[in-house]
Amino acid sequence: NEYKSYLRKCERSFHLFQPKMSHSTFNYQWNSAQIQLRDLLDHEYSSETQKPDPDRVSAFQSTAVLYIKYIQVFRKLEECYYQIVHPQKRIVLRHVLDGTIGRLLELKNEMVQLEFSEYHFFDDILSDMKLAPYDIEIPVPRYFTQEIEKDIKDRMKLMAETLAKYRVDDATDKKEEIKMSLDDAIRIIQVHERARQGCLRAKFMREIRGQEERERLLAVQGVTTMDPDAAALLIQKVWKGISTRKKTAKMRDEELIFIGMQPNPVNISNYKDSPVKKVKRREEERVLIQTQHEREYQDALVNIKDKIRETEGPDIKENMQDQIRQWFIETRDATGKFPDYPSDDEGGSAAIFKVSDPDADAAKAESGKKKGKKGKKKKEKKDKKKKKG
Repeated sequence: NEYKSYLRKCERSFHLFQPKMSHSTFNYQWNSAQIQLRDLLDHEYSSETQKPDPDRVSAFQSTAVLYIKYIQVFRKLEECYYQIVHPQKRIVLRHVLDGTIGRLLELKNEMVQLEFSEYHFFDDILSDMKLAPYDIEIPVPRYFTQEIEKDIKDRMKLMAETLAKYRVDDATDKKEEIKMSLDDAIRIIQVHERARQGCLRAKFMREIRGQEERERLLAVQGVTTMDPDAAALLIQKVWKGISTRKKTAKMRDEELIFIGMQPNPVNISNYKDSPVKKVKRREEERVLIQTQHEREYQDALVNIKDKIRETEGPDIKENMQDQIRQWFIETRDATGKFPDYPSDDEGGSAAIFKVSDPDADAAKAESGKKKGKKGKKKKEKKDKKKKKG
């Protein structure tokens, strides 16, 4: 259950980036997913104080409900992470998304232990929650492929270079021509031609025998040939049925298009302006903007650090030196002598900034002196005993 505490920490950091999101649609979606996630965590933490359910069926039902709700949260967060272009928001959202995936895996493991099966059926739960099977499908996070896209391209490039390096010349791939005499070539052609004619003759004889068999059956059963008018009437019936069905299907499609239940068929003239293409094009633009903003964010981290080091570095250095000098002076006033500079094992100058109380340093120095005096007295006693002996 480590992911529950991890999600709780991520849920607190969400409030830092909640207002004024760049796109209101995904702002609302992220906000609703975060509220749903907070409710799930509150429910799980409150249920920890209760006694575990001894019934496996009811325990599985409650775990499956949590599992389905976490899937809904995951789908919302994954779409937000794919479409949001703000780098800092994507960092926070990535933590929440990874925690949600981890919690999904934990719940899946609990369901496997309860039902002793890798496959589960949520028909009754989906019916109660008014959901469709599509709503609980777990898509592969798109950032999986985005992050390794460069590695895939490099791998494909390396494979192409390797194949080009070790490729065998086309001249060696060509098969050697088989040399034969004119009589052998004519004999081979004759064999193939006789085989072809034999196949055609066998097919023709098979059709003749089939036709004779059909005529014999008709003669035995006494079936007479159909009247031309009846045959024409039957053909008209079949054709009218096919034509009517086509017209009915066309009218049904026109009605669905008119009431907005079916999209208008896209033809070549307005193919680029279709809503589906517009959405796809907008998603690709967002991905490009994400890459650009991420690059600017990483560059800004370096530039701002260099700028601070350049502008405020001398002042910070001078303040630290003054603080170290002050520490030396205060310790000398308290103990009567300058203290030793902390070694690297003790932390160096960082230990000076941690220790800001000279009285504490004086107390440590006095305790060290007392220990030294006690050691000297013990040593003198041992020396006296040796001399007496």
